[in-house]
Amino acid sequence: MNIDIKEKRVVVAGGSRGIGRSIALAFAEGGAHVSICARGADALEATRKELAAKGATVHAARCDLASQADIARYIPEAAKALGGIDVLVNNATAGAVGDTEEAWEESLSVDLLAVVRASRAALPFLEKGREPTIINISSGSGLNPSVRTPAYGAAKGAVIHYTRTQAATLAMKGIRVNCVAPGSIEFSGGSWEERRTTEPALYNQVLKSMPAGRLGRPEEVASVVLFLASSLANWVTAQVIGVNGGQGFAK
Repeated sequence: MNIDIKEKRVVVAGGSRGIGRSIALAFAEGGAHVSICARGADALEATRKELAAKGATVHAARCDLASQADIARYIPEAAKALGGIDVLVNNATAGAVGDTEEAWEESLSVDLLAVVRASRAALPFLEKGREPTIINISSGSGLNPSVRTPAYGAAKGAVIHYTRTQAATLAMKGIRVNCVAPGSIEFSGGSWEERRTTEPALYNQVLKSMPAGRLGRPEEVASVVLFLASSLANWVTAQVIGVNGGQGFAK
């Protein structure tokens, strides 16, 4: 039994680094056509080249996912480049830490409202799509108390609630909506790699919470996203799937 995502037209909002990059590459490796967006031009171009090397149709555009206007421009551009949209992956995050006014504004604008706005902009294309689906990337911080990142955690918790509302609203249109909630994921250039040296006490505390003795990898999140986008998951909707290696459970 194979996860067949060949020829699917996939938009990954926030697809140039980390989890988003791995998701985009996994789709491209499986023969899907992929559009990605991000703010940073260098990482965006680097990932675009990686995707293009897989042989599928690729589209990449700069987009500030905190901007309603940018999202309203980007999604139709992506749909035009791909010939439609079958899969929307909402992956963006501001990664805000703390309980400041700025952290709340960033988290609500990027982690929550970007999901709402991108989904709304993509809906006319998804309605015409093949086995259409939306996959929202939340976080384990949206499921549990998040003392270091209260604004981020609250926004990710809202994404979980919105996912279930979307699933109920869009079911009659044949659009499935699910949510993936990663645990602590480490990758080159990411926050956990940085904390390994800048905040070793915090890093080691999190490491001790991992039954497998390591943090997760972006590719392990991407595998679950691909399953949810495939026909193998055609009776899966309104679900929140943790990809965390059992993080927090006693060894």
